[in-house]
Amino acid sequence: MEVPSYKTNIYDIIRMNIKKYRKEKGLTSAQLAEMVDVSHDFIRQIESTKVAYNFSVDTFYKISVALGVKLDDLIQE
Repeated sequence: MEVPSYKTNIYDIIRMNIKKYRKEKGLTSAQLAEMVDVSHDFIRQIESTKVAYNFSVDTFYKISVALGVKLDDLIQE
């Protein structure tokens, strides 16, 4: 059985979607950070593909609530 190859890491998909939905809502990363109760730098690291910072499911959930989107929306390519 062949294992499917994925062109994009799930964290990278989530990063891109967080940034996309944040911008659609007209929020800065600092505003999102305040809503999620994390530092501005932490949100910048989450959104950065250069840092490749992994984050907890709890943080993932809080971001989805703050952005008003379903968790499923954040994992869609």
